[in-house]
Amino acid sequence: MKKLLLSVLASSLFCSTLYAAELAPLQSDTEPDRTDWTQLDSKYGALPKIDSKLKIGGVSKTLTNEYWRSLGEGYQNVAKQYGFTVAYQAAANEDDQLGQLSIAETLISQGFNGLLVSPQTDINLEPALESANSKNIPVVNVNDAVMPNARYYVGNVQKDNGVRVAKWFIQHYPQGGKVAVIEGQPGVYAAGQRTRGFKETLQANGKFNLVASVPANWSREQAFNAASTILQQHPDLIGFYANNDTMALGVVEAVRSLNKSEQTRVFGTDGISDAYASIKRGELTGTVDSFPVLTGEVAMDVMLRLVNGQKLSRVISTPQALITKENVEAFSTKDNSKLRQLLTQQ
Repeated sequence: MKKLLLSVLASSLFCSTLYAAELAPLQSDTEPDRTDWTQLDSKYGALPKIDSKLKIGGVSKTLTNEYWRSLGEGYQNVAKQYGFTVAYQAAANEDDQLGQLSIAETLISQGFNGLLVSPQTDINLEPALESANSKNIPVVNVNDAVMPNARYYVGNVQKDNGVRVAKWFIQHYPQGGKVAVIEGQPGVYAAGQRTRGFKETLQANGKFNLVASVPANWSREQAFNAASTILQQHPDLIGFYANNDTMALGVVEAVRSLNKSEQTRVFGTDGISDAYASIKRGELTGTVDSFPVLTGEVAMDVMLRLVNGQKLSRVISTPQALITKENVEAFSTKDNSKLRQLLTQQ
């Protein structure tokens, strides 16, 4: 499969050279051409009139993870409000790179007016991006892998996920201690940035010892096995940071199975409902919520502006917040307007 994918990518390199030359490779965390989600209306005005005949395609990593289902819910919220069509589809699992590419290419061939894509890796949807560009179909890269040639990106600052967790450890463990990272899929921009933010912040503090940083490929089972091994090797470990909540919940199981729940803190990323429930039960210490429903709504807002010819910043930044027992009840609200108000007050 990897050889076939590489072959497909190689075949598009020549025709994409001119387009790529127009843009520097995207680094979404540091791209200077950016606008915060709260400033869309003030900077670009209200949304233009929406044509009910619009067809927007959403291409997700997988629907087995609640985060991606919630992102699609955000897309659908806007579509219902304005009465246009959204088709939200996903690959069978987070390793089905060719399946995801096929979905994107099919939506392009069916005449969809725009694509909101969340690539499985930084490169697997590049051929579809090139095809869409050739047909003047807007494409928005929505979390969390980052296509280098993407003209538009909507998502949070991935590095800041890890930074927020590291700052929690610095505040609560002034004496330092041993910690570990459970990484996501190797080669994915978001996973690398989340890990980097955690590591660099603790290294600058100088009191923490990062004893392990291993990939678990977004898998709860792999995270459980990795955490179990790390805890057996380092029984005095004070904490884990996992690149998503699915893996973090696997780590919680490993910590509990080894009777380390009072000693070893566990943080995840994404803010799925199971993570919130685990925090309320006193198991998971925290998660960095990136509010996928709200992110989906912002991404669709951006797409509607692009379809109507507006020129926007390359990156539209979306919110995130560290959720712990202290604020989990407040952020559990289902009132979208109240959530937006909470986030603008951060």
